[in-house]
Amino acid sequence: MIRLTRARRLGAALAASALVLTACGGGGDDEASDTNTSEEETSAAPEGDGTLTLGSLLPQTGDLAFLGPPEFAGVDLAVEDMNAAGGVLGQDVVNVKADSGDGTPDIAGAEVDKLFNQDADAIIGAAASGVSVSVIDKITGAGVVHFSPANTAAGFDTYDDNGLYFRTAPSDRLQGQVLANLAVEDGFSNVAVMARQDFYGEGLAEQVQTTLEEKGATVADFVLYAADAQNYTAEVNQIAASKPDALVLVAFEETTKIIPQLIAKGIGPQDIQIYFVDGNLADYSSENFDLTGVKGTLPVSGDPDPGFNDRLLEIDPKLKDFSYGPQSYDAAIIIGLAAIAAGSDNGEAIGAEIINVTKDGTQCSTFEECAQLLEDGEDIDYEGASGPTDMNDTGSPASGTIGINEYSKGNKYKQVDQVSGIVE
Repeated sequence: MIRLTRARRLGAALAASALVLTACGGGGDDEASDTNTSEEETSAAPEGDGTLTLGSLLPQTGDLAFLGPPEFAGVDLAVEDMNAAGGVLGQDVVNVKADSGDGTPDIAGAEVDKLFNQDADAIIGAAASGVSVSVIDKITGAGVVHFSPANTAAGFDTYDDNGLYFRTAPSDRLQGQVLANLAVEDGFSNVAVMARQDFYGEGLAEQVQTTLEEKGATVADFVLYAADAQNYTAEVNQIAASKPDALVLVAFEETTKIIPQLIAKGIGPQDIQIYFVDGNLADYSSENFDLTGVKGTLPVSGDPDPGFNDRLLEIDPKLKDFSYGPQSYDAAIIIGLAAIAAGSDNGEAIGAEIINVTKDGTQCSTFEECAQLLEDGEDIDYEGASGPTDMNDTGSPASGTIGINEYSKGNKYKQVDQVSGIVE
């Protein structure tokens, strides 16, 4: 269940609530059990090579290449901050980069091998859930942390990941509910859903469908399509035949092909209300169609630092989009803090501490501050550039904020509202 609260003013702070997790153990004497567990964990704690190496598996090419620059900049800034504060375990953090080729899973596997060859202890990425799921077994099976700043597919909540997969973007259980609620609140009752047929698209579309029906709306049609199709004529015709009053389009770059076909069938942005998601919420100013009035959802920072984007611009002055930059920064910082807490740069040791450094301790908001607290023997609760980072026991954010955006003439969008929620 996800409880939602609407923030009517931009910049309103996310009212963060930590999800309290209780540990379950077997029977017998609790004190003896705790002692045995501690000894086992200490003796089994794997050692690293002394240098924390982060691998950035982020989109330089592919459908989500527009997300690559802010994500790379976020990791670069985090590494800069960590090293300026003395590094991790007395050594500078090393940052090696690779192309996730989001939208083309075949690229990611070979790029992961390159990161392994450079001794990556943790891999940050990919942006696309479908790409991450294609390499998650390879990464976690090697005892390496897999930490995405942008994966939102709900399927990761239950994926068997050896306790080594984490993310700083909220599950699409939240985005799907927010988007469906938005459509109903906007007054639409016969909503069609059209989505790419992959790990990301199907999961998000199904959550939208479920919530629409729970809210009493009719799902006019539910259509999945092959993302690499030459055209989407059959799917668009099917949607048009259902005569929807609104359409949720869960897509990536193929949006530029789908919109003209929707327009041709009389169900374009000027005919019915259309909703985008984080995968296709982009700048379309170079396209010749008109998206005025189209709305879209995007996970955002709950209580953003107004100066953070300026810091990203210092890393990459060419940035035009800042999506998932804060989440990428936080992913890298959390990994660094977990390594300090573990006293090791080994992936499995880091993974065992990641959730711990995000919750239930002394709050701190910079790497330097948090690292000092850890050195002093304190538990910490890292509050990041993307807002509260408290994780639940699946390694996903326990809460999140979804920005509501709207396109104006010129095909550029801006945030007009935001909704915060707690995942339970």
